[in-house]
Amino acid sequence: MKKVLILGAGLVVKPIVTYLLKHGYHVTVATRTKSKADAMIGGHPNGNSIAWTVDDEPALHEMVKNHDLTVSLLPWAHHVMVAKICIAHKKNMVTTSYVKPPMQALDEQAKAAGIIILNELGLDPGIDHMSAMRIIDHVHNKQGKIEEFYSLCGALPAPDSCDNPFNYKFSWSPKGVVMAGNNDGHFLKKGKEYYIDPADLFKNPFSIDFPEVGRLEVYPNRDSLPYTDLYGIPETKTMFRGTLRFPGWCETMDAMKHIGLITSDEKDFTGKTYAGLIAMLIGEKNAADIKKKTAEFLHIPPDSYAINAMEWLGLFEDKPMGRGKDTPYEITSDLMISKMMLGNNERDMVVMQHTFLASYPDGSKEVVKSRMLDFGTPATDTAIARTVALPAAVGVEMILENKISARGVHIPVIPEIYHPILDRLEDMNIRMIEEYGLPESENIK
Repeated sequence: MKKVLILGAGLVVKPIVTYLLKHGYHVTVATRTKSKADAMIGGHPNGNSIAWTVDDEPALHEMVKNHDLTVSLLPWAHHVMVAKICIAHKKNMVTTSYVKPPMQALDEQAKAAGIIILNELGLDPGIDHMSAMRIIDHVHNKQGKIEEFYSLCGALPAPDSCDNPFNYKFSWSPKGVVMAGNNDGHFLKKGKEYYIDPADLFKNPFSIDFPEVGRLEVYPNRDSLPYTDLYGIPETKTMFRGTLRFPGWCETMDAMKHIGLITSDEKDFTGKTYAGLIAMLIGEKNAADIKKKTAEFLHIPPDSYAINAMEWLGLFEDKPMGRGKDTPYEITSDLMISKMMLGNNERDMVVMQHTFLASYPDGSKEVVKSRMLDFGTPATDTAIARTVALPAAVGVEMILENKISARGVHIPVIPEIYHPILDRLEDMNIRMIEEYGLPESENIK
């Protein structure tokens, strides 16, 4: 029986544990909180858990050596350490995280060890890559060119569970969602390169209408430009990767960023209330009439959407925070988590859309759209957990069955990887619906 080591037991881990146990693999889950792993394993005879923390490298060496493959679902900063240990023991590895330069630098070592380190095998990154490449290769096989490409994705509460002014609830890595608000943006649009400063990330979202969901707003998702090469489309004049949110999120987060509520600058907040925190950040001596003062600081009306959302969150309350030396980011994210976690009886959803403009040698053009809408099931699995964990699970299965010949550091953009995984995901009702031959009017403006 093949043995798989899974590192971490966070919000998206359960479906990969369930899948691998169901398909006859021995699964070990190593995590700080052993009880979380035990709950995922559910007493299955082929599963076991180990209490482990990332600073215990000797134990990690032993675990990697004693398993056939390691899946790192730890925070991305730990993946390189895990990868080096996998290389040392010549064991394959899978992650769902972006490849950073230190990971890419291990490519030759991984090849020399005869292993594959397969990264970005989740949702975004993951399903986005694979579903995009299926269309790109289709167009190229017809001697066509990709002239424009928009790739948009969001993990959101389902409309029936969307009941706060932020129009958002956390179903995965809450701290990561808030911290991502400090990213910058870099993309190509109609031949012109754009760089969006972190301070301006939420300022100019555009909108799309998504079937069964309605209007969604889009803001840039990190650096899009490397994907022209990764996807093999140097000919494209537009390369835009974006994040989808319901209306209200961008406006509110832009205001909160302007105040400084998600910065990592450490300050002493001893004895401060939430209203006192705001007063301190906007340069006011006291917290009297703080709602009005905040509106004046932002140059927006006191009854504006963002002000009302911050009031709902509790940021204007004369309530002690109980913090000492800390960062606004930690305080704000903890407050958001306390009020904005997805409830046990609520549904989340994953929304993804690719929009291509393709041209062909005969002069014809078409817009191609590829969409996915996936809902979670309360008390079973969230949509984000399914769509992150199950691509990784199928990738693990393919590697262990020797169905992937590639070696080195990879992401899933080659046909031998993406075709079978997408096919298998469709069997589990995770599918992209593709539309070809649409008129140019269907392109994103």
